[in-house]
Amino acid sequence: MTALKRTALFDVHRRLGARMAPFAGWEMPLWYSSAREEHLAVRRAAGLFDVSHMGVFEVSGRAAAATLDHLTTNDVSALPIGRAQYTYMLDSNGDVIDDIMLYRVADTRYLVVVNAANADKDWAWFTQHSSEGCVWRDLRGTEADQERRADIALQGPRSLDVLCSLLDPAEAETLKALPFTGVMHTNLLGCDVYIARTGYTGERVAYELFVHPQHSVALWEALLQRGSEFGVRPCGLAARDSLRIEAGLPLYGHELAGPLNLLPFHIDFDHFVKVNKSADFIGKSAYLARREANMLRSVRFRMNERGVRVAKLGDPVLDRRGRVIGTVTSCAMDGAGMLIGLAVVGVDEAREGNTLFVVALPERVPEPLKPFAPLGSRIPMPEPATVLPRFLSRRTGASSAK
Repeated sequence: MTALKRTALFDVHRRLGARMAPFAGWEMPLWYSSAREEHLAVRRAAGLFDVSHMGVFEVSGRAAAATLDHLTTNDVSALPIGRAQYTYMLDSNGDVIDDIMLYRVADTRYLVVVNAANADKDWAWFTQHSSEGCVWRDLRGTEADQERRADIALQGPRSLDVLCSLLDPAEAETLKALPFTGVMHTNLLGCDVYIARTGYTGERVAYELFVHPQHSVALWEALLQRGSEFGVRPCGLAARDSLRIEAGLPLYGHELAGPLNLLPFHIDFDHFVKVNKSADFIGKSAYLARREANMLRSVRFRMNERGVRVAKLGDPVLDRRGRVIGTVTSCAMDGAGMLIGLAVVGVDEAREGNTLFVVALPERVPEPLKPFAPLGSRIPMPEPATVLPRFLSRRTGASSAK
C-alpha cells in the first residue's frame, strides 16, 4: 500500500487535535471540533483551511494563453492580469478530465490549480499537449525552488478584516479593492504571497493564499492567532464538503465525471464552457453533441425531516409513485442541522419546490424482500426532500464558481 502524503501543516493539525483521514492520497484533517461548528464559523466569521494538497502548476511564455485556450473551455484570452478564471479540461470525447482554476499573475504567466487526486494526470495532459513557446513548472516540486507554492484558504465574512490587520495600510487598501476572482502579489508577515479572492465555500468574502511551503506553518499560525479576535477557526474537509454542497458547487468524481460521467451542462455550469470563443478547445464538438441530447439536470435539495440517514453518491431518487428519477451525488449536514444534498434527475423533475424521495441505502444493500419476510426485518424507506434554488443566494457568502 502506498503511504499517504502529508502537507507541511500535518504536525500543526495533529497539535490542534484534528481528526485525520485519507483523501486523494493525502492524510488530511477531517475536522477539529465538529463539521457543523466549523461550517457555521465560515458562514458567521471565517474558517482557515489547509488546501496545500492541491496541485499548483505554472505556465509561462508567449504561447501560454493560446495553449491554455486550446486545453481549457473558458476564454483565456479575455482574462486580465490580476484575475482568476474557473474552467474545465475535456478530452476528445468531451469528458471532463478535471475542473481547475487559472490565475493570470503577469502578462505571460499563469498559475494553474488542479484537484489533488488529478494532479499527476493533469500534469501529463498539460505537458503532452503543450505548444512551443510555453514553459511548464510543477510548483509542488523542489525543482521550482523559491517559486514553490502551497494553498491556504481563509473563507468567510471576517476574512478581509483578518488579512487587513496583518498587511501594511497601502496593501490593505489594495486588498479591500480586490474584486471577486481578483489576485494580488504582496508581502504578508515577511512571506512572498499571492492572495486571490477565490474559494470553494460559496462565500464572496473569501481568499486563497499561495505561499512557499516552508512558510505555510508560520502563516497558518499567524492567521489563526490574529483570527481568534474575529472568530476564525481551523476547518477540515468535512466542513469544506458541507459548505460547497450548501452552495451548490461541484466535486470532481461526484458532480463532475465520476460514475455518472457528468459534464458542466448537467450541473448548470455550462457558462464556463465558451463554445463561441475564438480558439477551439479539445473536445468541443463532442461536448456540443452530448449537450444537445441531454435530458438530466443537477438539483440542490434539503431533506424535509431531521434524523434521517445521510445519502451518498449513487443512492436512488424516486418520485411519489416510487419510480427512480435520478441519483444522489453528494449529501451532508448544513449549518441548521438539516441534510442538504445534490442529485441528478430528469429535467422535468428539477423544478424548484418539487418533492423528491431519497432512499439512503446502507453500505450493504439488502436483497429484495421475499414473500413472508421475517417479522422485524428492516428495509430503507424513501424520505421526502424538497428541491431548492440551484445555488445558494448571492448574499455576502455565495458563489457559483470553485
